[in-house]
Amino acid sequence: MPARLPSWAWVSGLTVGAIAAVTVLAVQADQGPQPTAVATKPKPSASADAHPTPKETAPAPVPEGSGTGRRVVYSVGEDRVWLVDASDATRRSFKVWPGTVDPDPGKYSVGTRRQDPTTGSDGVRVEQIMYFTQEDGVWVAFSNAVDGSSPPPADGAKTGGIRLPKADGDALWDFGTSGTTVTVVS
Repeated sequence: MPARLPSWAWVSGLTVGAIAAVTVLAVQADQGPQPTAVATKPKPSASADAHPTPKETAPAPVPEGSGTGRRVVYSVGEDRVWLVDASDATRRSFKVWPGTVDPDPGKYSVGTRRQDPTTGSDGVRVEQIMYFTQEDGVWVAFSNAVDGSSPPPADGAKTGGIRLPKADGDALWDFGTSGTTVTVVS
């Protein structure tokens, strides 16, 4: 009858085998991608849709003349928002989808906030709405679509909703309490 190995021997053997496998994979990874025999073309993304999410290309500096201290900065020309803390450090910056009515450059304050979902003036279900001014009889506010989508074209309607991707809407909601300064720049 063969001798039975103690359990520690089995565990040791499995551990040595796992370390060897990880070492081989690490060496292969360190050598970079391996050439393939067949050249392949990149395939178009299957996730493309009619309303793509704004993409970050590089961190953008806070615009000159946007003030100091804790504030939300919105650039009409760049379609971008910055969340700036009391030490003037940018906590977050992201692209947005503007409405058809732009607020004039200046300083405003977050006024009414509405967290519960409602239907925006463009028919999209929105939440985390933060009103900060009125322009041409239209309220201008930050919000995000409940389903995370971007708004459809406005078809000539006057809309003041500045839409944010869902994760950025959550961050702005937490940052922009009532009374928070909103600085609008060109």
